[in-house]
Amino acid sequence: MLDEPHHDGSDLYVVERPDVIGGDATLRVRTARGGAERVLLRYVADGEPHVVEATVDEENDDETWWRASFSALNATTRYRWLLSGGEAGYRWLNGTGLTPHETAGADDFVLGVGHDGPAWHLTSVVYEIFPDRFASSGAAVTPPEWAAPRPWDALPTGRGLFTPYEWYGGDLAGVEQHLDHIESVGANVVYLTPIFPATSTHRYNATSFDRVDPLLGGDEAFASLARAAKARGLRLVGDLTLNHTGSEHEWFEAALADPRSVERGFYFFDETLPAGYVSWLGIPSLPKLDWRSDELRLRMGDVIRRWLDAGLDGWRIDVANMVGRHGEIDLNHVVAHWARATAAGALVVAEHGSDFGPDLDGTGWHGVMNYSGFLHPVWWWLRGADYVEDVFSRVAPAPRYDGRMAVQVMNSFRAGVPWEATLHSWVLLDSHDSPRFATVTGSRGRHLVGIGLQMTLPGVPMIFAGDELGLEGAWGEDARRTIPWDRSDTWDAELLAAYRCLAVLRRSSEALARGGIRYAHVSDDVIAYLRETADERLLCLAARAPHRPIATPFTSLETLYGEDASDGVLPAHGPSFHLWRIH
Repeated sequence: MLDEPHHDGSDLYVVERPDVIGGDATLRVRTARGGAERVLLRYVADGEPHVVEATVDEENDDETWWRASFSALNATTRYRWLLSGGEAGYRWLNGTGLTPHETAGADDFVLGVGHDGPAWHLTSVVYEIFPDRFASSGAAVTPPEWAAPRPWDALPTGRGLFTPYEWYGGDLAGVEQHLDHIESVGANVVYLTPIFPATSTHRYNATSFDRVDPLLGGDEAFASLARAAKARGLRLVGDLTLNHTGSEHEWFEAALADPRSVERGFYFFDETLPAGYVSWLGIPSLPKLDWRSDELRLRMGDVIRRWLDAGLDGWRIDVANMVGRHGEIDLNHVVAHWARATAAGALVVAEHGSDFGPDLDGTGWHGVMNYSGFLHPVWWWLRGADYVEDVFSRVAPAPRYDGRMAVQVMNSFRAGVPWEATLHSWVLLDSHDSPRFATVTGSRGRHLVGIGLQMTLPGVPMIFAGDELGLEGAWGEDARRTIPWDRSDTWDAELLAAYRCLAVLRRSSEALARGGIRYAHVSDDVIAYLRETADERLLCLAARAPHRPIATPFTSLETLYGEDASDGVLPAHGPSFHLWRIH
């Protein structure tokens, strides 16, 4: 596979990236020596395709690098390569690979103008915390009437009348008290699910965006956590619902009280609907926001900036795929671009559970939570025999992928989006909205393979608190279990050690942060790939089962994780994960 023509949009292949529209872009593609007689670059400017001839940039006994340039006239430019003659015959190269015929432009490579996203994010490992279940400082708090108090060591009911109201008492002071643990896992970014006042413990039905929930310690607890995090060099990312508020939010209550109020324009009121207004998935407690309102944008802009000024370094946007969309109205790209500009250099990552490609064009969200292009293919390659339901579809059986299928899915979701957006997307094995990966795999060995993939494939790793200890959970609410701080004997020490080791490697490697990806071998049970920059090349091997030995041309491999390789022949047992530096 290493002999196949390759381009991925990484720095090895984009040697000149324009900072402004109209600037020059210079791109390269790699082929085997003699792999093509001619190479052309086709790009689209103002909707019209253009073709430029590539020239040989450098060549050695094994490979040829071709080079082509053009002026980037748009914020994003789609392009592909044409290879003809020699061994190539006639083949197009786009984001999904090689084809002998014309293809639609949706899978083309995408070049964005300017730098995309905060640089600190690319060298990060994110640690997600669901505040009610992470840690309690023991502060005396009287639960509100809506809460259903639960003992810390009790499992969530998971599915029932009181599911949204089960209150364990975790707070922000508890998070601050356990920053040592977060650092020890190797994380340097803390992502907090919503911290605003609400009438549930998930807090996605906010009653205000102007203050921190007193149940979590209020504004003072947040300020203290922000100071403590900054003192350690940790960054904080908040969680914001741009799609909806809670039905008890002060804006919605003002809209109900006075049909002539400016807040009335924040929502979609419709007397033909059972509740009299549009809500998220028809749930009356979550009225949907109407982004045609200029005043809504002003107020949400104040919310975004205020909490960034108070100590946040970015936002994760809840159900971002639905924001600004209702019927014939589609302002999603407008809101994404607005949010990015409003955040003014801070991180903006979108929750997106399906095909994010059309929404991730490089001008709005910096990245997405990569369910479709990472979590799903990894799950279906590594799932255990007992995990038989696709919880994301709610009705379909769980598929089973071989390695080729998993890689094909990953490639298809990298195609059609800027490389920088891929790098700024979160690669996750689970979250507070999904089953735990430990439950999906049913195997520590396969879980360890998943960690290796998460820490070495393109994107920023995101760990859901408790994964490193081996916590389980069969669906989203069941996965929101408390951290057993007082029962460290129940922690999975082998998993924790793997997270710590691989997170350190991830954060210390430029190739893992920004490098391109080339696959060296893909078969049913094995995926081997390179991450590479001009100065560093790494070889990764993920195996879900024992397999035939794989021979590579790399005879000098420094073992960074896993076992040694002998004269370029890689270990053949599994489940296992290995990482080497190529010298």
